[in-house]
Amino acid sequence: MENQNLKKETYIAEDGLLYCAKCHTPCEKVLPHPLEKGKLWRVHLMCRCEREAYEREKAEREKQEFEERVQRNRMICFHEKEMYGWTFANDDGSVPVMEKARAYVEHWEDVRKKKIGLILWGEVGTGKTYIAAAVANALLDQGFRVLMKDFTEISNISAFDADEYVRSLSSYDLLILDDLGAERTSEFAMQNVFNVVNRRWESGKPLIVTTNKTVDELKGVEDLTLKRINDRILAMCTPIYVGGSSKRRVKADENFKNLGVIFGKGGYKHE
Repeated sequence: MENQNLKKETYIAEDGLLYCAKCHTPCEKVLPHPLEKGKLWRVHLMCRCEREAYEREKAEREKQEFEERVQRNRMICFHEKEMYGWTFANDDGSVPVMEKARAYVEHWEDVRKKKIGLILWGEVGTGKTYIAAAVANALLDQGFRVLMKDFTEISNISAFDADEYVRSLSSYDLLILDDLGAERTSEFAMQNVFNVVNRRWESGKPLIVTTNKTVDELKGVEDLTLKRINDRILAMCTPIYVGGSSKRRVKADENFKNLGVIFGKGGYKHE
């Protein structure tokens, strides 16, 4: 059966080689025999249509593997699945500074090379965390490894895990630390935060920090450990002010209006 299929799909050309009947390119080639001097050896050769099919399958396999890797990295990056949708595409356009975040991603190779980080600062609820997550999602989509943690979490690292945890953070292409100023202020907690920030500074890799503090407040602290933390961050990161009205307050008002519509219709009726 195999021989019949072979005859149907191939033919012997004038040069004596086997050719594909579909694309009319060689299915074999002749090489010097590796063991017997003076003799020739016929070896299989992918014809053009075989090679094209192989390349398509390879591309599809690599695409699937890439998408799976991106999904795994996204799961590692964010602690809430909702943040998967915090993207530039889903932005409502209410925060002008989002264009600067887009530019940050578009010039990522320069950003990496020049070790440029960001401090996204501004009032509570203005979208700083969303902006940072949008940057993370855009870079994750390109296959980079990004990790987003909040300062409360890294300040609560146990003494047993601290060294290994700090080392692990330096492996990511971008580290995002959310809500500077919300961390615990015990001596041990502050030392944890300093170790993370300092290790990032030593790694020479970009860092993004979000905070409700002003730049003057970051510069004006008196506590020595906190001052060292803020000095490292300010040395690594360019401050960008995120202004505007509170997105959380706008969302709360919208929810209240929606509830008004629901209750205005009489709510749920049991029949």
